[in-house]
Amino acid sequence: MPPQFTHLHVHTHYSLLDGLPKIDELLAYVQKLGMNSVAITDHGALYGAVEFYKKAKKAGVKPLIGCEVYMAFERMGQKRPNIDDKRYHLILLAKNEIGYRNLVKLVTKSHLEGFYYKPRVDDELLALHYEGLIALSACVKGRIPFLAASNKLEEAAELAKKYQKVFGQENFFLEIQQHPSIPESAKATTALIDFSKKLNMPLVATNDCHYLRPDDAEAQDILMLINTGAKIDNPQRLTMKNADFSMRTPQEMADFCQQERVPEAISNTQLVSEMCNFEFKLGQTQLPTFQTPDNQNPNDYLKKLCYEGLTKKSDQIENNQTTQERLSYELSVIEGTGFAPYFLIVQDFVNWAKQNRIVVGPGRGSAAGSLVSFLLNITEVEPIKYDLLFERFLSASFAYSIKKEDFGIYD
Repeated sequence: MPPQFTHLHVHTHYSLLDGLPKIDELLAYVQKLGMNSVAITDHGALYGAVEFYKKAKKAGVKPLIGCEVYMAFERMGQKRPNIDDKRYHLILLAKNEIGYRNLVKLVTKSHLEGFYYKPRVDDELLALHYEGLIALSACVKGRIPFLAASNKLEEAAELAKKYQKVFGQENFFLEIQQHPSIPESAKATTALIDFSKKLNMPLVATNDCHYLRPDDAEAQDILMLINTGAKIDNPQRLTMKNADFSMRTPQEMADFCQQERVPEAISNTQLVSEMCNFEFKLGQTQLPTFQTPDNQNPNDYLKKLCYEGLTKKSDQIENNQTTQERLSYELSVIEGTGFAPYFLIVQDFVNWAKQNRIVVGPGRGSAAGSLVSFLLNITEVEPIKYDLLFERFLSASFAYSIKKEDFGIYD
């Protein structure tokens, strides 16, 4: 019977022009090899997380959501030519909802604040968003393996201790791989096994999978050629054909660990799998929180903005009894549904777009029948003038028939 093993370092086609396997192919192959769990750790992104989760659940495979983040050479805000185009790798896996939220924050900030050739994070950001995450030291492009392979053993050991302190002793693992044709990788593996014994740090065995079967290597190499724009006959080009980056069988991984006399690197992959229990809450609308000034009640703040809009649009709408009654009615229905935060969110991004010269339409469908939408500048059609019905958009009967929680709205 093959040993229980989980691949924790896997790239799919969502590692653009780098990973080869599609989600369906990956899950089918995992089942063929007799494994019941697998992680995806695409480069710098979480594009495939939801598709992977849904299809893995349907297939009866436990999905582990992760990412191979790019670590800045020094600080993610630095963008110095010929210095900060260098970067390192680090594997992060979500243990729970807190971990997934932190992973999303890290990936988002890496793109919005740290992007320089690649989306990058740094140690300072990790220290803010570490909770609920498991970290693996990554391939030879990880900073710890890179330092170890460069004979900077003391520096590598200190960095390993630093990450162990950040993530917690039970949440940081040294990652070993079997790539004897890559001298740096083999050297790093030897050093990391030594660190594990001397520093009491757990090991996990991975294979940095970029394709499924060994004979897929050529197809993956074509992706790399497109990615880098290199010539196929260039001996200096980036390629993975010199080593096996396939999804090796559990037995092959166990044989490697037995050869290195670290069988715990296999069982620890199962430990990590058991620790990761994040579940997506699908089928629910999850609204972001709208932060009102001075933490005002959303209904009160919405009313305030509407009356400000009534003053600003005095040349388009008359502030008479009909308008006041209509506005009061709409606000009461919106309060009954709990949709005030939704209106505040929409007016926020619509007004931002208009202020930044981004074209926004005058409004369409039943939303044009809302006076509140008109006063908030979401729509451009004055509904009373054209006798448009608010009830086509939102009605009092609907307000009392729904559960706010179904829309991700909570008191």
